[in-house]
Amino acid sequence: MSQTLQTSVAGRTLKIDYGKVGMLSNCALLVSYGDTVVLINANASNEPREGVDFFPLSIEYEERLYSVGKIPGGFIKREGKPSEKAILHARAIDRPLRPLFPKGYRNDVQVVCTVLSVEQDNLPDILAINGASMALCLSSIPFDTPVGAVSVGIVDGEYVINPTLEQREKSTLNLTVCATKERIMMIEAGGDEIPEDSMYDAILFGFEECKKIVAFQEEAMQKFGKQKVIPTLYEVDDTLEKEIRAFSFDMLNEAMYITDRDKRNEAIDEVKERIDEEFSEKYPDSGADIADVIYRIQKEIVRNMLLNEHRRPDGRAFNEIRPISCEVGLLPRTHGTGLFTRGLTQVMTVATLGALGDVQILDGLGSEEFKRYMHHYNFPSYSTGEVRPLRGPGRREIGHGALAEKALDPLIPGEDKFPYTIRLVSEVLSSNGSTSQASVCGSTLALLDAGVPIKRPAAGIAMGLITNEDLSKQEILTDIQGIEDFFGDMDFKVAGTEIGITAIQFDTKIHGLTIECINETLKKAREGRLFILRKINECIPEHRAEVSKYAPKTYTMTIDPDKIRDVIGAGGKVINKIIAETGVKIDIKEDGRIFVMAEDSVGAKRALKIIEDLTREVKAGEIYLGKVTKITNFGAFVEILPGKEGLVHISKLDFSRVNKVEDVVSVGDEILVKVTEIDNQGRINLSRKDAIKDSEDKNSKEQQK
Repeated sequence: MSQTLQTSVAGRTLKIDYGKVGMLSNCALLVSYGDTVVLINANASNEPREGVDFFPLSIEYEERLYSVGKIPGGFIKREGKPSEKAILHARAIDRPLRPLFPKGYRNDVQVVCTVLSVEQDNLPDILAINGASMALCLSSIPFDTPVGAVSVGIVDGEYVINPTLEQREKSTLNLTVCATKERIMMIEAGGDEIPEDSMYDAILFGFEECKKIVAFQEEAMQKFGKQKVIPTLYEVDDTLEKEIRAFSFDMLNEAMYITDRDKRNEAIDEVKERIDEEFSEKYPDSGADIADVIYRIQKEIVRNMLLNEHRRPDGRAFNEIRPISCEVGLLPRTHGTGLFTRGLTQVMTVATLGALGDVQILDGLGSEEFKRYMHHYNFPSYSTGEVRPLRGPGRREIGHGALAEKALDPLIPGEDKFPYTIRLVSEVLSSNGSTSQASVCGSTLALLDAGVPIKRPAAGIAMGLITNEDLSKQEILTDIQGIEDFFGDMDFKVAGTEIGITAIQFDTKIHGLTIECINETLKKAREGRLFILRKINECIPEHRAEVSKYAPKTYTMTIDPDKIRDVIGAGGKVINKIIAETGVKIDIKEDGRIFVMAEDSVGAKRALKIIEDLTREVKAGEIYLGKVTKITNFGAFVEILPGKEGLVHISKLDFSRVNKVEDVVSVGDEILVKVTEIDNQGRINLSRKDAIKDSEDKNSKEQQK
């Protein structure tokens, strides 16, 4: 039986239809907000998956272009693999939900969010987070802690929940807050240098609205929720765990206190070998259990070290940043490079400058049609000293690249100030914590080295957290390394400038953070960010005065917008001819701005001259050097400007009588002509003899001087 429940969020109706569609799913919902509709289906396997040591949760975000009235581009004409935005949205749904499932749950769980209808004022990705939480709560799957999600903007100094398209265009902040009724589970933010206090207030503002959405979901659970199944949770054999602990705890404890990472890993590997020798025969089929016990012991040691002994694995103070070095101009033929090293984390970013026509075309559900600035992130196996097949970018790579792109986007100059398309590629050369934030730093170096006049340098830092079981005790860590991320409770990445925050990405492994913890983390992250910015400034205090000699040069001019069609020509014939003859790239804007990009000035100046001639107005009384294009028995047609011809009547060819036009001129001759008249129909009348006379008179006057 179909059931409907609705509430109001930011003055718009949030509605769920339960039992109307997807009858065979564990739970299927139609979730709508205004005219935006997302179909949510949640299902789980009946039994745990064998042989896995993780929770196999799969979140799929399916974009359907019919939702915005589009037919897919390309030859196939149907949706293909997920877009980058779809992948990012799926990650944003996964991150707040995953920590709320029971520990040890190994059943396959899949949540599919299919976007059916999109109203640009109401974002489908925010709706999908709420819908996924609702579907899991109403299903029989063991998930019973609702999560609410909202978007927060700052418009004219005021905080706005779920801003409309018009408000988003004005907003200086794009913040997503996901929370339970008690704690914040996830933060994703991009902003125009937002001060820490303003960011904290925005998060708190969103948190309060999330609580209302959680209350709405709790009401739905009471009315429509299925009885939850009692899951079979993965547990290590108690006897096996006690034996391994007794045998290895002291050895692992000693190894974990080695501050040098390589030596510590060697010592841990030796302990693991001894454990294997001791227990492989007694427990031949318990390799996964043994590995899990070792992980638990290591985690326990690290957390005790941090929480109770106030000591970090590498000996640093809690607010201390690892040694930093910055370098620019490494690669001789690229347009800009930056090498950023922080401890054993190292990222090299390469900047490439291209024509405005090199923008990325977007075929998605949003209002954005193209991207002029792109950031890509690569994480090869050698960055961790491992061997694995090299594949295309996965969800992690796409997510980290998008985060670094978001951090720098508000600092990129507009095309009117810097008429280039910009691509940054961050190559992770060594990874031991927060390569995404190292990418922000490396990208800043590369942009400055490439001569891009960014508003200000940006830097990023990752903050960590260690808590006890009841969350009553906590320690915040600045610049977490791999071991602290692996055994810690959060990864709180903050990027920005000396003015404020440009990007945040916060994930947690526990049941969320208090608002007070978030406030403290933001303040400590600012201290670390300013430290890194000083190091960047020491390396390269400002952008290069000029772009690289290997980067294409851009020349601009402005024409009457009504003349654009003359430059393009029928079917692009004219502009393609200019490009073929001069070897340049040409981009034309609707307001009449023309950007010509070339490797050298010769071709660019020639193209500009052609365009100038194409758009010049022919004026009566002016003299032109034209080319004879056609001869008739009554005169010669002469092209005086590209695409503009006039007639020299036979009587106007010479001072004496002309019997045949061919006696004076031939096709292809260049001759001086004077415009004597432009009639009402736009026809141009020319005179060769008047041009000759005017030229002779001019020469005579110059000789007399």
